[in-house]
Amino acid sequence: MLIHDDRLFPAEPNVRSIARSLYERVRDLPIVGPHGHTQAGWFARNEPFPDPAKLLVQPDHYVYRMLYSQGVTLDELEIGQTVMKDPRKVWRTFARHYQLFRGTPTRMWLDYEFQELFGLEERLSEKTADKYYDTIAEKLQTAEFRPRALFERFKIEVLATTDSPLDSLEDHAAIRASGWKGRIVPTFRPDPVVDPEFAGFAENLAELGEKTGEDTATWDGYLKALRKARARFKTLGCTATDHGHPTAQTADLPKAEAAKHYEKVRTGKASAAEQELFRAQMLTELAQMSLEDGLVMQIHPGSVRNHNRKVYEKYGRDTGADIPRATNYVDALRPLLDRFGNESKLTIILFTLDETTYSRELAPLAGHYPCLRLGPPWWFLDSPEGMMRFRELATETAGFYNTVGFNDDTRAFLSIPARHDVARRIDCAFLARLVAEHRLDESEAHEVAHELTYGLVKKAYRL
Repeated sequence: MLIHDDRLFPAEPNVRSIARSLYERVRDLPIVGPHGHTQAGWFARNEPFPDPAKLLVQPDHYVYRMLYSQGVTLDELEIGQTVMKDPRKVWRTFARHYQLFRGTPTRMWLDYEFQELFGLEERLSEKTADKYYDTIAEKLQTAEFRPRALFERFKIEVLATTDSPLDSLEDHAAIRASGWKGRIVPTFRPDPVVDPEFAGFAENLAELGEKTGEDTATWDGYLKALRKARARFKTLGCTATDHGHPTAQTADLPKAEAAKHYEKVRTGKASAAEQELFRAQMLTELAQMSLEDGLVMQIHPGSVRNHNRKVYEKYGRDTGADIPRATNYVDALRPLLDRFGNESKLTIILFTLDETTYSRELAPLAGHYPCLRLGPPWWFLDSPEGMMRFRELATETAGFYNTVGFNDDTRAFLSIPARHDVARRIDCAFLARLVAEHRLDESEAHEVAHELTYGLVKKAYRL
């Protein structure tokens, strides 16, 4: 077997027994995926996935990032290629280096997929590469492995994609018109028209104006265009927005000053500091819109995007060269919280790549302000150790009910059950320790396990 039934449970037998009991009650609960990067087109067209390499290697930056660090070029993995020329060769390269993933969450996710979905039991290696490829490729051509069938097999109740305001959302509309009962909803990610450093920013503003019928050359027209775009997303089931800013900085400028600042940014005359101030102002403006229209607001700061300049220039955005940086929340969020912090009808979910902020900043903030909730460990922290540290550092101040359960944040569709399974096991392991230490009744632990798995995420994301 590639994975053990007791993986991630405490080593001490009594505590492990409690964790098992808790896990058995939540292991088969539906998956709620309120934040991720799967493609609505998969479910709109419901076509077979092309091949193992295209499905499991090419879209997963966790995979090719590790390979690249050990000298495998992105050209060898055909990263950025719409159609792979030699997917079997790519797969063999991946298999030949599979030992690199020992001890990582990626290894645990992949082994879960290989065993639970494809029935493979011998470890992936250079020797077994072709057996793996042929087994997976054959199953991908069957009806049971079409996207909609897998969605149902995974017991997914709802899955959110992440979409630009400029996206037509035609795939989402097609899903709704098809009569299929699976719930796929868009998430409003306005970075292309909010971040002045985004490629084609000026052109994006013009396109936003064309799509909404508003004059985005003016501050008022720009804000109206964003409101119209949000309303369009809501008609297709959207319940949340997402904001991937470099920092958590917010601002609350007077209207006239904000309008003057927008003009400078729109015409490409803003300095780096002025661009950051614009992003800061926009977080506050977008929080106002969330208060008005009820969309939950997610802030994902702290990633230095495209850190490897050569990789970015050759392969574009989102090619695995993003690096965490230290992030300030207490001072950065103050302008926004001065205005909206006490609004219980507004929900702002904070994420971090800076673990040092859990107990010092994020838990105290979420443990006080009615509008704030803490998102789960994200990206580089989406690991058994990262999840456990989050529970240990955040629970003492924010408790469980100021957190929002788990979301997988993945492009790798087949890894979704594996990722949720890891989160459920870690939460049960943490709760089992509290029971064993007589800090929580076992009946209470069962209630909390259910909430962390299912209840809190539905409530926080208004699903």
